[in-house]
Amino acid sequence: MTDTAFPALSRRFFLAGSAAAAGGLALGFDLPGAAAAPDTATPEINAWVVVRPDETVVIRIARSEMGQGTLTGLAQLVAEELGCDWARVTTEYPTPGQNLARNRAWGDFSTGGSRGIRESYVAVRQGGAAARTMLVAAAAAEWKVSPGECRVEKGVIHHPASGRSTTFGKVAAAAGRMEVPKDVPLKDPKDWTIAGHPVKRLDTLEKTDGSQVYGIDLKLPDMLNAAIRDCPVVGGTVKSVDAAAVEKMPGVRKVVRVGDSAVAVVADTFWRAKQAVEALQIVWDEGPNAKVSSETIAETLKEGLDASEAFVGNKAGDAGAALKGAAKVVEATYAYPFQNHATMEPMNATARWTPERCEVWTPTQNGEAALAATAEAAGLSARQCDVTKIHLGGGFGRRGATHDWVRQAVLIAKELPGTPVKLIWTREEDMTHGRYHPVTQCRMRAALDESGNLTGLHMRISGQSILAGIIPGRLAPDGKDPVVFQGLNPGGAEAAIGYTIPNLLIDHAMRNPPIIPGFWRGVNTNPNAIYLECFLDEVAHAAGKDPLAFRRKLMEKHPKHLAVLNAVAERIGWDTKPAAGVHRGLAQIMGFGSYVAAAAEVSVADDGKIKVHRIVAATDPGVAINPQQIEAQVAGSFVYGLSAALYGECTVKDGRIEQTNFDSYPVLRLDEMPKVEAILMPSGGFIGGVGEPTIAVAAPAVLNAVFAATGKRVRQIPARHTDLKRA
Repeated sequence: MTDTAFPALSRRFFLAGSAAAAGGLALGFDLPGAAAAPDTATPEINAWVVVRPDETVVIRIARSEMGQGTLTGLAQLVAEELGCDWARVTTEYPTPGQNLARNRAWGDFSTGGSRGIRESYVAVRQGGAAARTMLVAAAAAEWKVSPGECRVEKGVIHHPASGRSTTFGKVAAAAGRMEVPKDVPLKDPKDWTIAGHPVKRLDTLEKTDGSQVYGIDLKLPDMLNAAIRDCPVVGGTVKSVDAAAVEKMPGVRKVVRVGDSAVAVVADTFWRAKQAVEALQIVWDEGPNAKVSSETIAETLKEGLDASEAFVGNKAGDAGAALKGAAKVVEATYAYPFQNHATMEPMNATARWTPERCEVWTPTQNGEAALAATAEAAGLSARQCDVTKIHLGGGFGRRGATHDWVRQAVLIAKELPGTPVKLIWTREEDMTHGRYHPVTQCRMRAALDESGNLTGLHMRISGQSILAGIIPGRLAPDGKDPVVFQGLNPGGAEAAIGYTIPNLLIDHAMRNPPIIPGFWRGVNTNPNAIYLECFLDEVAHAAGKDPLAFRRKLMEKHPKHLAVLNAVAERIGWDTKPAAGVHRGLAQIMGFGSYVAAAAEVSVADDGKIKVHRIVAATDPGVAINPQQIEAQVAGSFVYGLSAALYGECTVKDGRIEQTNFDSYPVLRLDEMPKVEAILMPSGGFIGGVGEPTIAVAAPAVLNAVFAATGKRVRQIPARHTDLKRA
């Protein structure tokens, strides 16, 4: 692994950049399927390139930056085709309101599902190439030579025959008057000098020196602060509230009812708002969900394991017949809990409302969704609203599909027209009002023949559907949630199963408890990888076969899955003896368009404490935009994945989430972090995601190693529920 220093970046919002670009070149480029904005001098579509007279290159990015490197990766692709000097590159966000005003010129603002770079991969490259073509054409016209006689290097245009040269900034104005070319050839990735290389990130130094402003840091003139308490039970409402004493507390400006279920206090400082809202005497009408508990939810899911009706996600042959005729049947049931996103920066938004306009400043993974929430709460049209997107102090899916905190901030601001109000959720409010990783159970039954070959498999998943919970319009026509089957699909470019099993049935009995689910980093690949990879490990041992050899036989028709698995097995030294007391496990899956595998070295102390010494991870994302950043993402994903596997669990009592802070919802500590070795093996021909896939293989690789160490299977996540003490 390489230690890299990172430069400073001066960032400005879109309007400031537009003003500064006067006399420069503002270049738009087409995004297939998007409409051009009317009455503009240039096609303002998707992302923009601005070349200022001082040679600064501003690249406009619609996707969100939350630590994963999307900002830098997309800028690399544009800069590569543009041929500019990377040291002069800066970035800025357009707003969703501007996107709406220009007929969605920038296209999709959503950043989730590891799609931030891969869904923009072609379009942003086309934009950079078009910009380069226009700049060269402007220089060639000035010199009265053919553009084909010119070449570009680090923002300088050369005409070798005459020895002349000029810079992007000097010809930007002339280039901006030209028609944007279509179908400009793109560079062959083998010729890349910026993309595909570990260039310095554009956002690290400000985060390191503390100058980066997150939403929680934002200050505006005359701004007030708000804290909120929402009913701790989903579906509950405010029955009554006594605000008289609180209204007299220092700094308090107003007590506000927020919808049917919450009360907020607005004060001059957040601390005063927090103290006041905690002092409020609120009587809740908790409703029927107050009777819900982890135990009642588990019973509902258990019933689904035997239900006669289920949605089929993958089917081949006749799994039932194979099980009936098997020489041996192996069966196990696994369970995965609710888990919290637990972002370091809790939910927050600043809103300013007037009868004519509403503005919001917030960290969001989807500016357009935040704009929709703003408009709905404001009672205004979307064109009367806008959202300024700020870098996120963690997202992990929580700040993507739902924007409940934005709605609250706007409703509070409506009570103080013209005054900006910043709402910050306390950690306790954030932990108990999340959108949680869905809870599921999975029963698996495998059929083995007399030679120990796997002839059939039935996977029955029982549990929650994210789409049914928050986006029911995206369910399949028959009501099926395709997200449930991530990593288990029969084929496709996104999340296909990596094994050929002659008789296979994977189905889902949908059981939706009232706890609201959400897209949690890695989503359903996380439990599905545990279910399949740990169970196949069980089946291999039941058949008396080496887990790697057992998998390889099932993967002959899945070469990319097999390639990453072989890579980690070789690097970990699978066929060699580990150090005394150390044991190994492995796992693989396809998720978010990439093929990933992991092999872990683990020891388990006499008291049952798990120590993960080393994890080797292999990733085939097709194309690698920034290898160093992919390596960092792999290591970071293991922090998230191991935290979930070892500790992550939200339990329910009396309809409430019990975990309120990191003392009851622990995450992996520095001294628990294993050595991570990342193998990057892009095979070309496709582009997959890297932010989420490797999360899924961390847990099963470690849990399989735990079995090798103890002879005990961990079937209930988190692992702390399993007694691993030596007898």
